[in-house]
Amino acid sequence: MEQHKDQLQELYNRIPRRHSAENVLEINNIIDDYENILGRIESLNGYYEKATASFYPSLDAIRTNIKMSNSSKHAKKAKDSLFDEASGMLKDDIQSLITVYGDGTKSA
Repeated sequence: MEQHKDQLQELYNRIPRRHSAENVLEINNIIDDYENILGRIESLNGYYEKATASFYPSLDAIRTNIKMSNSSKHAKKAKDSLFDEASGMLKDDIQSLITVYGDGTKSA
């Protein structure tokens, strides 16, 4: 059961903090991997299904900020700020999910 916790920690450690084209690709890959793990945790039992529901809405906000940070309409400073905000939100969510998940043995 600790496998998900280790995977989440690995994703957390990979999250880039600075905006660049490579980091936009990397964070999008991390978000996809995070969403897959979130779905697997959700499917463990009723407790995790309820406990993980609150993590999905923030995925949209994170993706929106990443997309906006890559827009040619924004200046470099705005792109950096949007990317930093998105990466911080993702780090916070992953850390919270690690706490909710615990050792993977919680039940309803």
